[in-house]
Amino acid sequence: MTDLFAPMWIVISLPLVVGAVTSGWAGFGWGVLAAALCGGVPAVIIFGGVRKGWFGDWHIGERSQRPKLVAVIVALVTVALGLLVVLGAPQVMVACVVIMLATLAVVGPITLRWKISFHTAVAGGSVVMLAWVLPAPVVVLAGGAVVVALIGWARAEIRDHTPAQALAGAIAGAAATAVTLTVML
Repeated sequence: MTDLFAPMWIVISLPLVVGAVTSGWAGFGWGVLAAALCGGVPAVIIFGGVRKGWFGDWHIGERSQRPKLVAVIVALVTVALGLLVVLGAPQVMVACVVIMLATLAVVGPITLRWKISFHTAVAGGSVVMLAWVLPAPVVVLAGGAVVVALIGWARAEIRDHTPAQALAGAIAGAAATAVTLTVML
């Protein structure tokens, strides 16, 4: 669960799904732009950083290794947001990227003091986003809640997080997403 639902995979796949569902092939194209800058480039940095010894593992389990990476990711997401706005992307795609910044704005400062779960934050926010754009939002929320709970359980089971850190991440990501969608759409 921890590897399959790592934040980078969700951040790469979510814009593709949101774009395709809301705007077809053109939306998928916007999703490619967002996925590449918000998830693809950070994934390359993370895997390269692990190989070079900058990071202990690709989950960035050591909290002290997170601040610089979070700053780079914020910069990349900001560039993606700027490009989407300047190039005229659909508002839902812009919101998808703003959600990434909102989640980082909430979870980033917390992780400086307490190892909140980015896994569950990204997963929780993604469930809310998918419920916003897919039919049957109640079903999406219910199924997504099960997946997020399993991710949280897995993070606690391998002792990367406490149950409280996993729950706090899920709540923070879901809340940041819900507020952003309410304001933007």
